[in-house]
Amino acid sequence: MDVHLRDLRYFVAVAEELHFTRAAERLYVSQPALSKQIRVLERQLGFRLFDRNPGRLTLTAQGEALLARARTLLGAWQDALRVARAAGPAVALTVGMQTAVGRDLQRDVLSGFRERGWQIVLRLVAWEDPTAGLADGSSDLAFVWLPLPGENLVTRTLARERLWVSLPVGHRLADRPEVDFAELADEPVIALPRSAGPLRDFWLATTARGGREPRVGAEAASPDEVFEAVVSGQGVALIAEGNVGLYQRPDLVYRPVRGLPEAELAIAWRADDHRPEVTDLVAALTGDGRPRPVG
Repeated sequence: MDVHLRDLRYFVAVAEELHFTRAAERLYVSQPALSKQIRVLERQLGFRLFDRNPGRLTLTAQGEALLARARTLLGAWQDALRVARAAGPAVALTVGMQTAVGRDLQRDVLSGFRERGWQIVLRLVAWEDPTAGLADGSSDLAFVWLPLPGENLVTRTLARERLWVSLPVGHRLADRPEVDFAELADEPVIALPRSAGPLRDFWLATTARGGREPRVGAEAASPDEVFEAVVSGQGVALIAEGNVGLYQRPDLVYRPVRGLPEAELAIAWRADDHRPEVTDLVAALTGDGRPRPVG
């Protein structure tokens, strides 16, 4: 039986908080997504981890037995990561991201640090984790879209960009130079996974809908999934202007949208990570100014 470390982290957080909402905030995921994943884990294990009584959550005997060993497994993995990282270059950072980052500032800065001998690895993280690896420690910093869920993260905005809409070739609005959001409000739209929390709501343009629920045509966890869903006619999708040039396809067209707030691309890191290499990279990316905490 293969159980993901993510599932063990979820279990430990819920076991320590004995409250799904507080555990979800700690993990930077939505409460429904966390509850669903715990039930999936219970089915996979073949026994219940928690007794769910009205207003009270308690560990079962099996959950109690698993908790200490799950903590040991997670601790051993963190130790293994530290040892592996120490065996590499003097400075090694992993930077998470959820869409291609092609803005000149980021590319030039990262290239400059690599020329100084730093090892900087870019890793693409699925939209299920809106923190792009910060929540589980697999990323040291991350290029993220705001807003982020949870607390204990710090963000600095790098760019503010107008929203565009991706449409399949032949769509009724494809020949317009610009599109009013009101013309898109009744279109089915491609949504991020529910675990993306407030970020899902932003890319669904929830606040601009005047209380009306969006028509979700499909969910997608990566840019490729988004665009395949658009091409197949399942819905349209909003995209930041800076990404339009990075995701050109002959079967898609992009048009700017009027009536929506700008998207914010930010660099994010954990508030308790005070390593000088993290501070140096953030300073180079952002210039002067104070970080802005999340939460």
